[in-house]
Amino acid sequence: MIALGGKRAAKQKRAAPVRPDLEQEEAKRQRNVETLAVLGEADGSVRLLEELVFGAEDELLDRLRATLLDDKDDSSESEAENEARLEVPPTRKAAWVDEDDELEEEVDMTHRFRRDLVKGAAEATMSKQKLQQRMKDQFQKAMGGTPSWAEIKVKKKGKKKAEEDDDDEEEDEDDDLLRKTGNFVASSDSLPAGILQRCLHANSARPSDDKLTTVQFHPSAQVVMTAGLDQSISLFQVDGKTNPKIQSIHLERFPVHKAQFSRDGEKVVATSLKNKMFYLYDMMEGRVQPVHTVRGLNEARVKEFSVCPEGDSLLLTGTSGYLHVLTLKTKEVVRSMKINGNISGVAFSHDGSKVFTNSEEGEVYVWDMRSSRCLNRFTDDGCVRGTSIAASRNGQYLACGSQSGVVNIYSQEACLSSTNPRPLKAVMNLLTTATSLTFNPSSEILAMASRADDEAVRLLHLPSFTVFSNFPLSKKKIVHRTSCLDFSPNSGFFSMADNKGRAPLFRLLHYKDF
Repeated sequence: MIALGGKRAAKQKRAAPVRPDLEQEEAKRQRNVETLAVLGEADGSVRLLEELVFGAEDELLDRLRATLLDDKDDSSESEAENEARLEVPPTRKAAWVDEDDELEEEVDMTHRFRRDLVKGAAEATMSKQKLQQRMKDQFQKAMGGTPSWAEIKVKKKGKKKAEEDDDDEEEDEDDDLLRKTGNFVASSDSLPAGILQRCLHANSARPSDDKLTTVQFHPSAQVVMTAGLDQSISLFQVDGKTNPKIQSIHLERFPVHKAQFSRDGEKVVATSLKNKMFYLYDMMEGRVQPVHTVRGLNEARVKEFSVCPEGDSLLLTGTSGYLHVLTLKTKEVVRSMKINGNISGVAFSHDGSKVFTNSEEGEVYVWDMRSSRCLNRFTDDGCVRGTSIAASRNGQYLACGSQSGVVNIYSQEACLSSTNPRPLKAVMNLLTTATSLTFNPSSEILAMASRADDEAVRLLHLPSFTVFSNFPLSKKKIVHRTSCLDFSPNSGFFSMADNKGRAPLFRLLHYKDF
């Protein structure tokens, strides 16, 4: 027991470590603290790190909170500045200033073009500035406010630099446009929306005592023909100033329902209302030839007809849907065609090889003139009763009129290939029956008229399918119930036949030739 205890004590004595001096350890720790204090004074980042390690979180949070508040105030100020920039549009200086615009000039408000701007009888005159503001207010009232294209567009910040460069280029172009003068509008071959110039009546040298039924320009000469219920046919030279009469013939007891030049322009064909007989007037010889009978024609009367573009022949409109081809050389019917119902209008294609026939039931038939075969048949869209038809000379359009006044414009190509073509445009400017349709030679204008009412004449601009709002427009009524329309060979003149026995004449200034 004693031996074992002595061994254990000796072993514990050998394992006990040597303890350092406590005073030396304390001095060393103090030197480290002084060293850290010196480093903290020399480097602010070390001091901040020391404060974070030794528990200075509260002061750090206070600094962070103050920094965030400062940043918020700065951002609010920048947003306010941006909003102020957006609200105030940039002012652009005028390219030039006209001193005459600043003069207080009085404008006559009794003119018919300014009557709608007057609010009382006392406003007989008005200053230019007040008139300008009145017109601006009227425009905004009609548009329901300022349109988007008239508003000043303010650019927002933050766009890409490429977009800003493009906008700067556009502004430079606009500034260049404002600082230059010249013809910036190029000339066009199509008819602009201009005003037709009114001329002296075509038959002013010999007005008719009764209703005019026909007006037609000569295919080659500067001559116009009128005919009517006063049993006469008259020819006038067209100059727009005096329109002198060339000659006039009287047909005894023969009120003329329709008269038309032959294809070569040397003869005039005239039909009446209740006669089977018709007249041929040879202008070269000055001879009037009555045609009493036509071989192969079983009709009670000859009233409606059309001159065929090919050959010396006529296309007579019979009863019960019959069409008869009559040769003027032999005065006989060579072939006939028939549709279902009654015929209300006939129109030839531009080359004369086809004929379009409109029925009172609203169906349109396309016939081949050489074989007398029906090529196509379709129903006029929305039509209850068809009344008229016309085809453009360039082979592009076909117009069909109805009793309701609606005029449908079709593509001729679609009318030849489809059994259910859709109209390119439904023109609804006529409120009464569309009785007359005529295309001008360049196929840019469609003239539409109704003999059921005065002023019922409209001109349609075909490339845009818009009606000219400035025709008819006059202080005094000049267009009465119209039964016939026609354009001169080069669209220089336009005329119509009315129930007052006159043929109003208009000059289309866009076209230079007769």
